[in-house]
This record gives sequence, C-alpha cells and structure tokens, in this order.
Amino acid sequence: MGRSPQEIRLSVQETRRDLEFSIGDLQSKVRELTDWKKQLAENRQPALIGAAAAGFVIGGGIAGIVGLFKS
Repeated sequence: MGRSPQEIRLSVQETRRDLEFSIGDLQSKVRELTDWKKQLAENRQPALIGAAAAGFVIGGGIAGIVGLFKS
C-alpha cells in the first residue's frame, strides 16, 4: 500500500525546506560571483594588464586604419 497523507505531507515539507536552503545558497553564490567591484579588487593587477593590452590593441588598430587612409 502507499504512503499515508501525513507521510506525504511531511515529505513535501522536508523537500520545501531543502529547496529553500538550496535557493538561498544559490542566491548568495550568484551575488558573490556577480559582485564586479569585489572581483576587480581581488584581481586588480590582471585587470590593469588586460585594460592596458586592450587599449594598446585598440589604439594600434585605429592608428593602423588612419595610416591606411593617409597613404
């Protein structure tokens, strides 16, 4: 025979509690991962190197295109 209504109710309540905990845990992890200020502070040197490299590439690309039109 199947479970009693009380057993089913307790199972649903336990599952709901587990889901609430999991959702809360997931929300805190997402908040931490999407905190760009914290990420930037923790990775300051690589961010500065990346920004400098991107500026060099973009600046060089623009200078190269301008140079083509001046010829």
